[in-house]
Amino acid sequence: MRDVAQRADVSAMTASRVLRDDPRVLPATRERVRAAAAALGYRPNEVARSLRLGRGTGLVGLVVTNLANPFYSRLALGVDSVVAGDGLKTVIGNTGQDLDAERELVADLIARRVDGIIAVPAAADQRHLAAAVAEGVPVVLASRPPEGFEADCVLVDDFGGARAATARLIERGHRRIGFLGPPPAVYTGTERLRGYTAALADRGLTADDRYVSLGQTDPDEATAAATALLALPDPPTALFCSNNRNTIGAFRAIRPLPPTGTAPALAGFDDFELADALGLPLTLVAYDSDELGRVAGRLLAERMRGRGPGGGPAPGGPVQRVVVATSLVEYGA
Repeated sequence: MRDVAQRADVSAMTASRVLRDDPRVLPATRERVRAAAAALGYRPNEVARSLRLGRGTGLVGLVVTNLANPFYSRLALGVDSVVAGDGLKTVIGNTGQDLDAERELVADLIARRVDGIIAVPAAADQRHLAAAVAEGVPVVLASRPPEGFEADCVLVDDFGGARAATARLIERGHRRIGFLGPPPAVYTGTERLRGYTAALADRGLTADDRYVSLGQTDPDEATAAATALLALPDPPTALFCSNNRNTIGAFRAIRPLPPTGTAPALAGFDDFELADALGLPLTLVAYDSDELGRVAGRLLAERMRGRGPGGGPAPGGPVQRVVVATSLVEYGA
């Protein structure tokens, strides 16, 4: 700022007023200061300015587990569409489903003085998120509820959606239904497995451990897992996949098999682009992932406006838990 003022032959205070668009500065002076700033490549440090004025940094941290999954890009768009209305910018960090990486990322966001954090936790151990709340940083969880502390959260009806999709397969005559899902530590996968098991129990069927494969995080792993299930002596006649990555992998395993009629039926959680173009009957559990992000953004914005002591729930503002509904869609039927 001093360099800009010196080049424009004005005081540092006048240069500051020009760059704050103070209308009291004469037009000729404004032109000289702006020309000096442009010549020097000067950019205001908005973070430092906000902190000096007693405001936050204007940044919101979004912590996700797998940026390769399109679900998280839609979630991020939903979050950003809301917080941008409050003049906030979204900073996205990927943990790769690794708890240590998540701890480091949250600590880094706190050190950078973000105004709030929206997190998709990788595991049930959430002490680092509880610590963030204790330090005065509002936290909202998405896709997984808080463990060991109070925080707002937005969830998908994982249990109900999986139960409905599995029931649809049973209604079509299937009794041997395989399940493909992520590692057991993933809350959504656990809830969807619970819904799958409940649908079987509703019809007097027992889940067969041989048909349950957990741990797949990308389509290649899911293809291998589906291929292994379909190679069993009495293979499943249908597969339910607990996320889009597993559904895509399962499709690749089924595609080389004989034409529909003898090939296994396929159902999955999460709608995805080109699902209607696969040329295979496909039942998917759909929901608005953008809305999941929008709700998370609204919850965080509300908490930031009326944060209570330590960043926790504001006085008179109870913790909120919002569940986004699901529906079944059919492709290629």
